Amino acid sequence: MTLIIGYILAGCIGLSLGLIGGGGSILAVPILIYVMEVAPKAAIAMSLIIVGIVSLVGAIPHWLQGNVNLRIAAIFAPAAMAGAYLGARLAALPFITETFQLICFGIVMVVASILMIRKNSKSSQKEASSAKKSDSLFTHQSHWLAIPLEGLGVGILTGFVGVGGGFAIIPALVLLGGIPMKEAIGTSLLIIAFKSATGFLGYLSQVELDWNLVISFTIVASVGTLAGAYLTRFIDAKNLQKGFGYFVLAVAVFVLIKR
Repeated sequence: MTLIIGYILAGCIGLSLGLIGGGGSILAVPILIYVMEVAPKAAIAMSLIIVGIVSLVGAIPHWLQGNVNLRIAAIFAPAAMAGAYLGARLAALPFITETFQLICFGIVMVVASILMIRKNSKSSQKEASSAKKSDSLFTHQSHWLAIPLEGLGVGILTGFVGVGGGFAIIPALVLLGGIPMKEAIGTSLLIIAFKSATGFLGYLSQVELDWNLVISFTIVASVGTLAGAYLTRFIDAKNLQKGFGYFVLAVAVFVLIKR
């Protein structure tokens, strides 16, 4: 029964990535630790490869719909990839315990949930207005600098606690990159795939992985993300973020209590 629940939740990981362009790692790490009974550091490493592959798969339908901006991805991704590898290597330091990583993970979840909950129709309208303004200002040097800096910060977060950072990437792409929400979701999936790969490489020498679990989880989650990407044609992702934010907050409280 536990195994069945785990794989159902794996499908939810993909569904979240496909629908809102994030939330995959926020779900994957607790599922691997508390449902599949994987050690925390190994769970973070496994979540990176699972979410990375699933994000790449999920980016394909978004690409076919014209919702992936390669120019913005090319600016954001390299710094994010470097940051993810750096974050993973920081996790190897002797004084960084698994308990400390889980506490940091829980705090990041709380922050992410608050950001999701606070998003409402008014803030979405403000984002759209800001996106139009930033599109005309995109050639300004500060915008070219802000995007890779954001990428570096989110990348370090990804490597250290395994969070993909879609909740931070998407607003940055909308506000700084001047692209629509659906395009930001598709582009974020591509970015998450690349930085998850380098983050995973940073963990390879630190942990032993259950590759059967990695492969099976990835397959189930990939099916979920394709379904989520298809559903974006009919569902506005902004309407889902608030409810998902409350769910993430509940999981964050559970993680911090169980740490």
